[in-house]
Amino acid sequence: MHTTDPVGTWVTQDRHIRHELLPDGRYVEARGRREAAYTGRYWMEGNHVEYLDDTGFTADGDFVDGVLHHAGMVMHRVGAEEGAG
Repeated sequence: MHTTDPVGTWVTQDRHIRHELLPDGRYVEARGRREAAYTGRYWMEGNHVEYLDDTGFTADGDFVDGVLHHAGMVMHRVGAEEGAG
């Protein structure tokens, strides 16, 4: 069982990278102006998230204190910095 609800939009501080983690286990990653730069599925193993892109490559990340650490990036849920969501 995971302790972090991953569903929502996670962004880097500059908002260049955006992960939308959907409730059905799919994700969409946007990079800059390129919406849906990467798509695929994800699943949780505790507070660890595994990604499998539709093209076949894999990635992973960890949720630590409500923050997503993924591929050297630190991502916050949209709205979290304003105290929402």
